[in-house]
Amino acid sequence: MLAHLLEFATNHYLLSSGAAAALALLIYSELQRGGKSLSCRELTALVNGEQGVVLDIRAHKDFAAGHIVDSLNIPYEKVIERMVELEKHKGKTIVLVDALGQHAGTMCRELEKAGYTAAKLGGGIASWRGDNLPLVK
Repeated sequence: MLAHLLEFATNHYLLSSGAAAALALLIYSELQRGGKSLSCRELTALVNGEQGVVLDIRAHKDFAAGHIVDSLNIPYEKVIERMVELEKHKGKTIVLVDALGQHAGTMCRELEKAGYTAAKLGGGIASWRGDNLPLVK
């Protein structure tokens, strides 16, 4: 299999180098999507040290089904219009939490544009549940 791949790459070097460049650009753009990614442990340390606040951007019904203690809830589609509610937390890192980590990066970038320090929980609430950490209802 590897021999065939190498043969293809040498016979079609322009196509192979184009594919490699496209892959590199995709990886770069994904890494630049926004916000530092935190582990559950890093999130806990930040909040316990009173240097961070958790902003859960899931829909209210998902938030009500279980969320991280003391987290705020502003649904993803409402964060921009309700950003003023976060003013009192401007000196802290706002850690965004969504279901799987798919939307938090985009919202981190928006918060950073508005002058906030933002990060995201890597893997979203699913990683929190996966680590068997407590949720409140």
